[in-house]
Amino acid sequence: MKKHYLIAGLVAVGALTGCSKDPLQGMTQEESRIYITNHDSTARFGSYATFTISDSVTVINNNQVTRQQTTSDIAFISALRAEMQGRGYTMVNRTDKPDLAVNVNRIYNTSTGVINYGNYWGNYGGFYDPWMWGYGGMGFGSPFGFATYSITEGALSIDILDLKNASANNRINGIWSGLIRGSGIFNANTAASQVKQLFEQSPYLRKNQ
Repeated sequence: MKKHYLIAGLVAVGALTGCSKDPLQGMTQEESRIYITNHDSTARFGSYATFTISDSVTVINNNQVTRQQTTSDIAFISALRAEMQGRGYTMVNRTDKPDLAVNVNRIYNTSTGVINYGNYWGNYGGFYDPWMWGYGGMGFGSPFGFATYSITEGALSIDILDLKNASANNRINGIWSGLIRGSGIFNANTAASQVKQLFEQSPYLRKNQ
């Protein structure tokens, strides 16, 4: 399991902690954001060639799940498409048997705790409808293990699923996940720069040329 953390404004937080009750006071929205990436270290990212991405976003609000398509949702989807293509992957229709599927999720919840990624994919597989990718009846899995979380204002989660090997084990595995936390995340004007931060932390996410 690999994790990478990029915490903007860390020095500013340390300086403010000793003299303010709110260490985030005075920070810009960009400085408040935290970018976290995680991936399956056994996945051969260079072996995948094609991908597909949903045209809407899954909204998870205190365990209530819907799908939406706001202006910022469209901007994030467009930015992800551009980043994937920039890494050498070709976008195709979901009916063309793509190697990878990309899901975007908006998460709203005020809680802290520990995520068991196995349960995250297994118990909450409804967030990633296998029928949508043409693999009805299959489950979801992930080897990521555990991760702590704290969500107070909402978060954006991006997941890449392995469809290429789904039929071999009757299971769709998540091989990459990115999480953005902080203020002002759901902004169409900054969607591209936020997605770029996640991909810059993931140099291995690239098709073999």
